[in-house]
Amino acid sequence: MKDVINNATQSKNKNLGRLLISCVDRPGIVSCVSNFLFEKGANIVTSDQHTTDPQEGQFFMRIVFHLPDLKNKLDDLNQDFLHIARDYDMQFEMYLAEVKKKVAIFVSKEDHCLRELLWQSNTLDMDVKLVISNHNDSKELVESYNIPFYYFPVTKDTKDEIESKQLGILKENDIDLIILARYMQILTPNFISHHPDRIINIHHSFLPAFIGANPYQSAYERGVKIIGATAHYVTNDLDEGPIIEQDVERVYHSDHAKELKRIGSHIERIVLARAVSWHLDDKILTFNNKTIVFR
Repeated sequence: MKDVINNATQSKNKNLGRLLISCVDRPGIVSCVSNFLFEKGANIVTSDQHTTDPQEGQFFMRIVFHLPDLKNKLDDLNQDFLHIARDYDMQFEMYLAEVKKKVAIFVSKEDHCLRELLWQSNTLDMDVKLVISNHNDSKELVESYNIPFYYFPVTKDTKDEIESKQLGILKENDIDLIILARYMQILTPNFISHHPDRIINIHHSFLPAFIGANPYQSAYERGVKIIGATAHYVTNDLDEGPIIEQDVERVYHSDHAKELKRIGSHIERIVLARAVSWHLDDKILTFNNKTIVFR
């Protein structure tokens, strides 16, 4: 069944490319990019754009295009587009939609987000290459999916050594995206620098409220009426990276901390899966610690 789903996804995405653009806004960008694709024989399937200000604000664009034999033409297409990128001082990335991103999941003891990702591993259009944990609790679950599981107990004294080993494994597997599925370890700046805008974390509250180790108890004591979760890219500033997705659910005075945690865990699963899905589909651009998410 997994092979059938994978083949169907690849067939759907065959010869589809995704072009992401960011530059200072000025007239002619859309026309220039569209004409470039037209001259290369490509057909634009979808096109989304956003500007922070029509007068020299920052411009963002995502185009999905179809081009026969794209897999063999992508390198030349990238090279030729450099001329336009230089003219407009663009940052751009071009992706082949049929190539799944290689994913590593990091987890600690709580496995509800891990279970969601594994369950959706086909529909999320990703290739989960491995799972890394500082606890052994999820080993049996992960290996039931025929996914390698790496156990790295972490202490203050061994953190740098462990991260070096983890980075080695990630490099060997050519990992495109790291998902922190309730991984209760703070990553060092050195680790983060190897994967900028390629590490997604799920935070167990609606940031910036109730940050810390026990947000549901804090929320209960404060008598909140909504609780939530936040998925964001990881930066050196703890829990302050660009926010990708958030959601909330209403709670009541009769809901104690245990019930809030149950509701919160459900929100975390949904929010993380959404954020991961948008990243896998190349729908996210970052700017000034914010994200532009094309739906």
